[in-house]
Amino acid sequence: MAAVRVEGLEVVRGGNRILAGLTHSIPAGLVTGLLGPSGCGKTTLMRTIVGVQRIAAGTVTVLGLPAGDPRLRVRVGYMTQAAAVYADLTVRENLTFFGRLVGAGPQTVDDAIATVSLENERSRVVSRLSGGQQARVSLAAALLGDPDLLVLDEPTVGLDPLLRRDLWLLFHELAAQGKTLLVSSHVMDEAERCDTLVLLREGRLLAAATPSELRRSTATEDLDQTFLALVERAG
Repeated sequence: MAAVRVEGLEVVRGGNRILAGLTHSIPAGLVTGLLGPSGCGKTTLMRTIVGVQRIAAGTVTVLGLPAGDPRLRVRVGYMTQAAAVYADLTVRENLTFFGRLVGAGPQTVDDAIATVSLENERSRVVSRLSGGQQARVSLAAALLGDPDLLVLDEPTVGLDPLLRRDLWLLFHELAAQGKTLLVSSHVMDEAERCDTLVLLREGRLLAAATPSELRRSTATEDLDQTFLALVERAG
């Protein structure tokens, strides 16, 4: 079963075609990695799924509804690359505010803070946090409301290896609960942590399969080599 269906998707911005006739389905209940070099269209694809990107052609269906449908607001959690929180509020004040928007109470806010390991920073103003800590506040906000689909744009950038490991464990725990996660990255070593992968290049689908299937199809040992082999094969 697909959580997201993209058919013939085209996005044009500033006269440039960012996504060119993209067609793909994202399976439900898995951690799907969206990978590719900077500028390949990862963030644009995520924005179309969330419903905040104008499209030139094609359709995007999310959880059985058109992307951007008001009924999806509490069913889709979105974490942007830049921290989408208020710099002059504390961690808890931010999450309390966003929690009200999705009907999340105080206990849910506290649980989200604990999930991203910010208990000791709950009373600190966000502007005084490190970049990695601010990203974790954004992730906690995306978790509020118990969404069915989490769209996470570069959620582990700037985090130390231990926290990165813990977050990937969390992602798989959420998937085991039936949630669908779409996680973007430009770091190939994170691809190994995903159940399935979508590789983009220049706004087009380069490949989609599990990490082991991609390595096997290209006779390569690591995913950096796999990506290069796929690029060469595509010409």
